[in-house]
Amino acid sequence: MRVMRDALAVETPIWMLGDSAYDILDWHDHLLAAGVVPIAPYNPRNTDDPLDIEYRVEDRIEEHSEDVQLKQSILEETYNHRTGVERTNDAVKDCGLGHVRARGRVHARTEVFVALCLRLVVAITNYERGNDPGCEKL
Repeated sequence: MRVMRDALAVETPIWMLGDSAYDILDWHDHLLAAGVVPIAPYNPRNTDDPLDIEYRVEDRIEEHSEDVQLKQSILEETYNHRTGVERTNDAVKDCGLGHVRARGRVHARTEVFVALCLRLVVAITNYERGNDPGCEKL
């Protein structure tokens, strides 16, 4: 929640993505109240009566607004953008830099910038060698 509040203090995005660990009602409600669409896969844990949804926001939107409708295909397409971030994290780990961990906005931005530079170097090197530029490894 602290990271989300820090992110919203910088800029208000249209979407915020998270894996199923972010299927938290407070997270969804806080983002919706800020005008941001939270996209995290529904996790039916801790319930005897699971909902028939793929993303928690489908249920939360119905409770928050009668005028808003979300297309399932848009939710899936947006959530799939998350794979680029996961690939970058994997590339950083594969190059021996360990897990991406930074505290504070400036350190996090710097670490992400360096990771993206690394990802770009890997893509260019693979391309020049005739390999798949989308591959995370050299």
